[in-house]
Amino acid sequence: MDQEITVRPATNGNWADVEQLLSARGSVKGCWCMFFRQTPQERRATEWGEGNRQALKALVDDGRRPGLVAYRDRTPVGWVSVAPRAEYTRLDRSPVSRPVDERPVWSLVCLYVGKEHRGTGVARELVCAAAEYARERGARTVEAYPVDDTLGPVGADDAYHGLVSLLAREGFTEVARRTPKRPVMRLLLEP
Repeated sequence: MDQEITVRPATNGNWADVEQLLSARGSVKGCWCMFFRQTPQERRATEWGEGNRQALKALVDDGRRPGLVAYRDRTPVGWVSVAPRAEYTRLDRSPVSRPVDERPVWSLVCLYVGKEHRGTGVARELVCAAAEYARERGARTVEAYPVDDTLGPVGADDAYHGLVSLLAREGFTEVARRTPKRPVMRLLLEP
């Protein structure tokens, strides 16, 4: 697994790769990275699975870039969802991720790496690419809501939030902790 990892925004041109990743077993199948984007009313109105796939596809069709896809030798191996916090309406209602202050932030809410590619640097590349993608679009702060793996093992079902150890290695620092295992972490970006 020593091939170079490249990361590209999700577009109509690579939609099949997004589908391959987000429909895979172990990818919180059925969510399609829409949970944090939907209000409870939208959530009830959207069919889990296919409805969420269509909702994410509609974002891509509209020219938005709801996430980034990691590739190893042209094979899609990972996904990260990063966007201005305002796009993730559900964050404001969460006891974990409610706003820390008035600072405008981009939020990194979902990180998925295919099982056979875990532990090979894909997650790190996705985090770095997400921060750079946000910076290039004017962000000065990226915020994440990871699980604290320094307190013990984290199951795959929770790892999609990201892990404290990974984010800390990439320069994120804790700015709030409202529950024992779920801090809010930020990375300050240079213009």
